[in-house]
Amino acid sequence: MIKSVGVIIAGRPVSRFLDDGMTLEVTRCCVKEAYKNGISKLYSAVFQIAKAMGYKRVITYTLTEESGTSMRASNFQLTRLSNRGSWNSKSRIRIDKHPTGEKYLWTKQIG
Repeated sequence: MIKSVGVIIAGRPVSRFLDDGMTLEVTRCCVKEAYKNGISKLYSAVFQIAKAMGYKRVITYTLTEESGTSMRASNFQLTRLSNRGSWNSKSRIRIDKHPTGEKYLWTKQIG
């Protein structure tokens, strides 16, 4: 029987400026609290898959109030503090359902 420890979702970067065909972005990660280092293990697995698929880097974001411990444990580098942002515009009004404040961008280069 296979136990689900958590889930991680990765795909093309949300930002068109980072979508270069060589970058994979982790957009969601969730692990049951009982599994120590579960997040780090999932990020490690994503990195190995990204490498096998020919990607050159993996990126992800954390909220400024998050510690980034799992990112550091997975050898990601803190790249920068992102700008606040919303997808809402005058020509296409949208309701933000996600945090729109500043976030940290983390990057891990492949090979």
